[in-house]
Amino acid sequence: MQLYPSIKKLGVKLMRGVSEFQARHSLVGTGPVLDNAEFPWVSTVEAAFPQIRAELDALLEHPERIPAFHEISPDQKRISKGDNWKVFTFHAYGTRIEENRALCPETSRLIDQVPGLQNAWFSILAPGYHIPPHHGPTRAVVRLHLGLVVPEDRASCWIRVDDRICTWEEGKVLVFDDTYEHEVRNDTPDRRVVLFLDFDRPMDRVGGLVNGLLVYLIRISSYVQVPLKNLADWNKDLQKAN
Repeated sequence: MQLYPSIKKLGVKLMRGVSEFQARHSLVGTGPVLDNAEFPWVSTVEAAFPQIRAELDALLEHPERIPAFHEISPDQKRISKGDNWKVFTFHAYGTRIEENRALCPETSRLIDQVPGLQNAWFSILAPGYHIPPHHGPTRAVVRLHLGLVVPEDRASCWIRVDDRICTWEEGKVLVFDDTYEHEVRNDTPDRRVVLFLDFDRPMDRVGGLVNGLLVYLIRISSYVQVPLKNLADWNKDLQKAN
């Protein structure tokens, strides 16, 4: 009866050790929110805002064609409910979703310039929704949000990363480490949309080798393979319906 708690405790200790190793070998900051200046290409992402926003607006004319997060990734059922958090995916741990990329060529062209891109999607949050506190799976990647649609009452639509409260601004980038506990709250009557990117954390040579292995293990796991299958099925059903 005591075996499972012991295994869980060992797993937590192992993950903590891996995270500390990654922090030692990281070439960029390891705090909850990172300085945009550490990523010179961020200005290219911000400059592409008008084109990305135009493609997003076209997609949002038919929101019923965009799946809820948990419909694609069942692991997200705890934090994604109903149609409150929708995602339109371009990349999932390095796998390109060609059907979606074809609908947003300018966005796809932009994200192809991001060094070490792993994940990319539009993250669409409904009015009044709260994403509960949670942690990302690995420090091997860093997360970026580009504000695309931000409620007028910015102070009531925010993300907390550890002890930092941040708000979005249209056309501006926020970079953070999602392995810190984070949550999102949209206490406004308006929708919030960001371009959501995960990219490889810049590391020294040893750290890069370890992170490469970790990302590979995540990529071949059910955590990624199940969503990829669900995405393929969703797009196939959508094509049949049209």
